[in-house]
Amino acid sequence: MLRVCLVEDEQSLIELISFNLEMEGYSVQCFSDGQMAMNVLSEPFHFDLIILDVMLPHVNGFDICRAIRKHDSTPILFLSAKGTTSDRVAGLKLGANDYLAKPFDLEELLLKVQILTQGLFGSETQKFMKIGAFRVDFTSFNVQNDQGHDIHQFSKREIQLLELFHEKEGKVVSRNEILDRVWGADQYPTSRTIDNYILVFRKLFEIDAKNPQHFFSIRGVGYKFLS
Repeated sequence: MLRVCLVEDEQSLIELISFNLEMEGYSVQCFSDGQMAMNVLSEPFHFDLIILDVMLPHVNGFDICRAIRKHDSTPILFLSAKGTTSDRVAGLKLGANDYLAKPFDLEELLLKVQILTQGLFGSETQKFMKIGAFRVDFTSFNVQNDQGHDIHQFSKREIQLLELFHEKEGKVVSRNEILDRVWGADQYPTSRTIDNYILVFRKLFEIDAKNPQHFFSIRGVGYKFLS
């Protein structure tokens, strides 16, 4: 599930935007205070899109955007009552990907969100992944060998974990990010739970599970995947 961070201080807009995004299948975390958002977004975080108001209590959206771009390239969509050309240009120069002036059309907002996240989960190019000689189908949960025969079917959670590794290929994925993205904040599995999933992947995909070529353990941090 794609995660959206909504930073907005108008309660009516928070409710409208978050409700409609959740209806579209997104997970939404909201902040109504600029300083609270800054505290989270100035450090490494796990969002796929940030919707950012400009006029916020304590810290404005431009300053938050500037802080984010020092360490992260997650797409940013500005929402603002300040819709002049100079304001739009200022936001884009800071590294925002798009700018939508208030009042806005809800369908336009949802379309912009879709466009900004279309390269992530659920796009046409993300329905399959290759792991060595094997092919994983994210829609059927099946694994095929190099002869095109189905040899295994994963559970939904196993597929979600593989989707995350596919998205983050070549990067170290921390245990905390895995737990947050795949299990969610309301569930509390142990780190050993993740280890068991990795063992299943290695048994299926690795020629020698003790000397992996695809699923690597990074001691004290998490895991790294290479196809």
